Amino acid sequence: EVQLVESGGGLVQPGGSLRLSCATSGFTFSSSDMTWARQAPGKGLERVSTIFANFHTYYPNSMKGQFTISRDNAKNTVYLQMNSLKPDDTAVYFCVRGWNLTEQRGQGTQVTVSS
Repeated sequence: EVQLVESGGGLVQPGGSLRLSCATSGFTFSSSDMTWARQAPGKGLERVSTIFANFHTYYPNSMKGQFTISRDNAKNTVYLQMNSLKPDDTAVYFCVRGWNLTEQRGQGTQVTVSS
């Protein structure tokens, strides 16, 4: 059974940082591309970053410089380092198996940026 379990979300003040983790099981993680996506209240699912099986990374222009994706194949885990957080970054953050946002994802972790 494929499982993706996100953690690390919470309440953070503007300008703060968080590191999200996504622990996976049930598939060959090392050969899988992995994506972080987010969904803000009332909005659609938005790509934050993708890390490919070859460790190359992709960031949409709007996400460059603020987020860093990484992976640990020994732990079957993908991470998202988030810095300089703003209220607009408030969303549920999901870990997605693969490139397409319609693919299997975890239950998400809530990130709230507020003073």
